[in-house]
Amino acid sequence: MIEMTSVIHVLKAIAAGSIFFVWVVRYREIIEEFKAYGLPSWLRDFVGILKLSFTFMLFSNDLNVSLIGASGIIILMVAAVITHIIAKNPFHKILPSISLIILSLFIFIYTYSKLTVSP
Repeated sequence: MIEMTSVIHVLKAIAAGSIFFVWVVRYREIIEEFKAYGLPSWLRDFVGILKLSFTFMLFSNDLNVSLIGASGIIILMVAAVITHIIAKNPFHKILPSISLIILSLFIFIYTYSKLTVSP
């Protein structure tokens, strides 16, 4: 039987891989998206730094730091969904943000449950 801890590690790896791919490998496309939305470059860079930082926090041994990481990703992804809706983007462009919200919620809930059970 698969342990929940293993599932959470896989979810963290998926979230990290996704964020790394979009914000490092596909950074040129991010530049174009932020321009298309009329958002400043400083905001793009700030969001990128936050996303990568929150992603690294997911892997912390300190459960509080992991919670901050998951919370931060959730907040940023909710903002991304709102931005996509305002821009009237098709659903397939919103789906990655929704997926990361769901992954991060699972990570948050599991981590929080570990934190409240720990002595």
